[in-house]
Amino acid sequence: MLKRFTIEEVAKHTAPNDCWIIVENKVYDVTSFLNDHPGGKKILSKASGTDATVQFKAFHNPTVLKTYGPKLLIGEIDTGVEEVKTNNEEEERSPLQVGETFGDMVPYGDPMWYQDWYSPFYNDSHRKLRKFMREFVEKEIMPYTHEWNEAMALPKELYEKAAKAGIMTAAGSFAPPELAPYGLPAGITREEWDTFHGIIVTDEITRCGSSGVSWGLVGGLGVGLPPVVSHGSDYLKKKVVPEVLAGKKFICLAITEPSGGSDVANLQTEAKDMGDHYLVNGEKKWITNGFFADYFTVAVRTGSPGAEGISFLLIERSMPGVATRRIYCSGAWPSGTAYVTFEDVKVPKVNLIGQENHAFRYIMANFNGERMGIIVQANRSARVCIEECLKYAHKRKTFGKRLIDHPVIRNKLAHMIRQVEATHAWMEILAYQSKHMPKEIQAIRLGGNIALCKAQATQTVEYCAREAAQIFGGLAYTRGGQGEKIERLYREVRAFAIPGGSEEIMLELGVRQSLKIAQLMNAKL
Repeated sequence: MLKRFTIEEVAKHTAPNDCWIIVENKVYDVTSFLNDHPGGKKILSKASGTDATVQFKAFHNPTVLKTYGPKLLIGEIDTGVEEVKTNNEEEERSPLQVGETFGDMVPYGDPMWYQDWYSPFYNDSHRKLRKFMREFVEKEIMPYTHEWNEAMALPKELYEKAAKAGIMTAAGSFAPPELAPYGLPAGITREEWDTFHGIIVTDEITRCGSSGVSWGLVGGLGVGLPPVVSHGSDYLKKKVVPEVLAGKKFICLAITEPSGGSDVANLQTEAKDMGDHYLVNGEKKWITNGFFADYFTVAVRTGSPGAEGISFLLIERSMPGVATRRIYCSGAWPSGTAYVTFEDVKVPKVNLIGQENHAFRYIMANFNGERMGIIVQANRSARVCIEECLKYAHKRKTFGKRLIDHPVIRNKLAHMIRQVEATHAWMEILAYQSKHMPKEIQAIRLGGNIALCKAQATQTVEYCAREAAQIFGGLAYTRGGQGEKIERLYREVRAFAIPGGSEEIMLELGVRQSLKIAQLMNAKL
């Protein structure tokens, strides 16, 4: 129970060594914070003894209260009215509401099914997971996102918390349940779990507004572990899966090289057959989670030039000759992007993943899942831009009126919204196909469509980040503060557009694959 103060009592605390303020009817003793205030202590001192709610909201990111508030909170304002709640009390319901709403109801700030729209894709288990993930992210991730980005690392405790919450299991839901140390989040059963549950987990984590945090948490797991689970031996699965899903060890996918990215068939890292082991030499570049990974799912050349000479090896950091160094990128800093070198690394034959010289097809199949993940992340990031802009436009005033009252701002928002909603609808129908279509034909039937949708999503987030930066102005050019998310997302758009296949490659693949399918399905062209 918080101590209660009157407004008159707060007004007495205006000295430099005794400074209180009111924000949203909560009383904060900011004396110890005066020298740390980014705007200087004089601004904070001027507000001492008063209700500073309006000024606070005008110049601060809401996460500031979540980060610093608990340390400074000393009580609340006594309004003289006792709150009385009964079990029969119902919240005021809009006459337009027909079902259930979720979240802040900022228009288009969440997917349509959050905002009382009908959808054939989601049921009560999805709604249960949505609530669970929203609470986890808002409590355990959002207040610290900026801090972790600046530190270029996530704390070890986050991985442990996420694992115990079932988030690592969700990211690795393709793994055998007997190898998972924890269950799925929100108590969802394996029988209930489907593609849309996975989308919710990715979508809600991405809402923190940092691809570096989302990729740092589950990025390497999501792309590096599937080949081990799908094609690895029981020995490799038992060795790797439990510790990775427990958040104790980390895995990454190492395909891209300094000499080429999308041109996988011509990779150069070599693995010579030495009888009982392979001798690996080569370099990999821009490897997500590579800086701190314990395991590397590495594409190597074991055979002839071209696609038919590629294999997958599980290489361990503890093996002599493995070295990593951080690559300093424009964004996604906590994801541990690395340059990885292998110099005369002896890899036991038992670490071969699947069949020798068959990895190219494994890689192509793995791309669909990776690209769908990027689509979800890119589009939620674009949606974050919409949410942040709508909130900011309702409080920021220029030329005597709010930004939202300027037609030019509404026009910008309209173009952002139409692209995000179109992309989301395409993503959902692709997810529905992946849920029902036979697995053996998905790589061919869905590959081109997923590639095109990825290009659509990455161009959408680039557009939205640019327009959001214009709406926020100088705040979007400043690390931290109200424009924190927009500034960061503007830097990170290339991290969506290039990894997993550049936009140019995706567009070419999408059309080429569609024409190939058309021929196989007897299209009359």
